[in-house]
Amino acid sequence: MEISNDTDNNSSLYCDYVEWSSSKVLIPIIYVVVFLLGTTGNGLVLWTILGGGQEKRRSADTFIANLAVADLTFVVTLPLWATYVILDYHWAFGSFACKLSSYLVFVNMYASVFCLTGLSFDRYLAIVRPIANAKLRSKASGLLVTITLWALAALLALPAMIFRNAGALNGENKVTCFMDYSGVASNETEAAWEAGLGLSSTLMGFVVPFAIMLTCYFFIAQTIASHFRKERSEGLRKRKRLLTIIIVLVATFALCWLPYHLVKTIYMLMDWEMMPLSCEVHAFLINLHPYCTGLAYVNSCLNPFLYAFFDPRFRQACVAVLCSSSGRLVGAAGDKSASYSSGHSQNHPGKAGEPQREKQSPDSQETLLRE
Repeated sequence: MEISNDTDNNSSLYCDYVEWSSSKVLIPIIYVVVFLLGTTGNGLVLWTILGGGQEKRRSADTFIANLAVADLTFVVTLPLWATYVILDYHWAFGSFACKLSSYLVFVNMYASVFCLTGLSFDRYLAIVRPIANAKLRSKASGLLVTITLWALAALLALPAMIFRNAGALNGENKVTCFMDYSGVASNETEAAWEAGLGLSSTLMGFVVPFAIMLTCYFFIAQTIASHFRKERSEGLRKRKRLLTIIIVLVATFALCWLPYHLVKTIYMLMDWEMMPLSCEVHAFLINLHPYCTGLAYVNSCLNPFLYAFFDPRFRQACVAVLCSSSGRLVGAAGDKSASYSSGHSQNHPGKAGEPQREKQSPDSQETLLRE
């Protein structure tokens, strides 16, 4: 089976490979499971945070809600990519769907890592710089951060919208969703475009944000070691609990995304002849790449379960929102007038989950996450 997408421009000149037979079964299963768990879990997160009332929200909840929106936006497109794999990497949904869903993959990647960076910086301010944190926790500040976060993610993801295209490669009958640089690059310069976009996505979508997170936690650890012993035990427990949740979120993101970025980087270095080309290793990386991409996708459905496992406050809020909404449904069905005059302010879960479309593509052995 030949390499589809960007890979066939370089690697297919040197190496042939046989796709792992398990991939066409396991990859769609991963996508469908992530879709089901991700839509349910992230929808519940939004429902809980937005339905819980403004007065009950922590400053960290702004980033958690945006993280859920980013994940939800992505996972709803996974059925498209599952179908793509099942059809032997034939894209049956048109060029616009190829562009949009690929674009949403990168929007999710950038928005997710920016939300986690924001969470880390929020904890840095709260613990290391509490006076500065108090000045930055206004509604206006939260709105500005949210707008900036999404604007930057949307801007950095634009190459996927511009260069993604659906078309037949090498005279084949099937249509592939691939990165097409022909409008801006010749055969000689195409590798440079691919290299620049690939490295920039890894730097801006992983390396730089992760370095910022590690820096924040270094100073947080110093402050905890030197000052927290003086605080009341209850306040210390609450801060440590939230800090633990965020560290777990960051670590999970790193574990899910590091294999993708690592495999992509090694794969590109071999294609650009900056590393010795071994056809055996090259073929292994090509077959491994969809699984690394699938692992990155899994991150979009894990966060709600991490909240539920580590945060008693989140579990209690979920129960409260679900019970409240169930009570509203029963009351509305039984006696609307009694429900109206009861005097209880009901939460409005319907505004919580704003599903947005999203994300990625496993184009044959290239996958859309190759920018």
